[in-house]
Amino acid sequence: MFPRHSRSFIAKASFLAGTGLLALAVGCGRDQVSHYRVPKEAVADHPDHPGHEMEGMPPAGGDMPAPPRPAGAGALKWSLPKGWSEVPGEGMRFATFKSPIQGRHEATVVVLPGAAGGELANVNRWRGQIGLGPIDEAALAAARVVVKSKAGALNVYDFTSEGQAKSRMVAGLISTPDGNTWFLKLTGDAGPVAKAKPDFMRILESLRLD
Repeated sequence: MFPRHSRSFIAKASFLAGTGLLALAVGCGRDQVSHYRVPKEAVADHPDHPGHEMEGMPPAGGDMPAPPRPAGAGALKWSLPKGWSEVPGEGMRFATFKSPIQGRHEATVVVLPGAAGGELANVNRWRGQIGLGPIDEAALAAARVVVKSKAGALNVYDFTSEGQAKSRMVAGLISTPDGNTWFLKLTGDAGPVAKAKPDFMRILESLRLD
């Protein structure tokens, strides 16, 4: 048997050794976390990343305010088909349209000053939102459909995602004389979007300046 003072010394030594090992383990864990880096591409491509809200523009609800709402000669007007309704927009949205068709889908209106990043950049952002890769200028021209309205010509695009659960997006853009660019999008599951598209196209054709 060890003397009493020896047993006390051994107990203290064991405690200090255990504490040191614990501190070492915690320190190692911290070192691992501090040196872990997420690739920039993985963050930018995540659907919750602010870049998916509006490329080159502040996200809705952020520190920067939404662009001023156009009024007077620069504001677009439209006519809604029977059964459709309009909800005033918030943040970056100017308006939201609701259709009577069942299923996940909605139509939105966004207006931004200037070219808002350019047509190709916006189209590729839209494609990325439904899991499609970017396209070049030649493919952009091939995918573009021009729709005439009293407000001018709209460039309209229609994209469907790949895979079993397909998403679809029909999006049109038009520039107005005051220098703003308007984006009208119908997005959601492929089935409901297909049913809502004819009415949505009628909305685009009904566009006119206030």
